[in-house]
Amino acid sequence: MKEKEDKALVEAFVGSPWEAELVKGLLASNDIQVVLRDGILGTLAPYFSNGVTIMVTQDDYEAAMQIIRDREKEENE
Repeated sequence: MKEKEDKALVEAFVGSPWEAELVKGLLASNDIQVVLRDGILGTLAPYFSNGVTIMVTQDDYEAAMQIIRDREKEENE
């Protein structure tokens, strides 16, 4: 766990607070840890902003993006 905490974080998703919570749940169910970042305050206050960013480690980035793309594809069908 400590090893993951030391890795750089990259942006994987930006959306409304409720969308970010959905994506966070999807990623967590696939063993991908996320950090939520509020678009206004830069803190964990996702319910009080217009945009929330989901950050993942560089190692998890590709897997996270595939999960997010699959989710978007399902929504558009």
